[in-house]
Amino acid sequence: MGENAVNRIGVLTSGGDAPGMNAAIRSAVRRALGKGIKVKGILKGYEGLISNEMIDMTERDVSDIIGRGGTVL
Repeated sequence: MGENAVNRIGVLTSGGDAPGMNAAIRSAVRRALGKGIKVKGILKGYEGLISNEMIDMTERDVSDIIGRGGTVL
């Protein structure tokens, strides 16, 4: 990675449940990890961003979330 390359991202949803959100989260996490970028999942939407409620996300965290109801974050 170059000097100004991104090495970490945060994944944030608005906090509400919506169809397809788990698939979008899974896709973003897997794509970033595949490029060597670390991923933080921001819990509880914008509230979690302000209160710094974040978790490190791995392939294992998103391996079986597409069929789950609700949004994992």
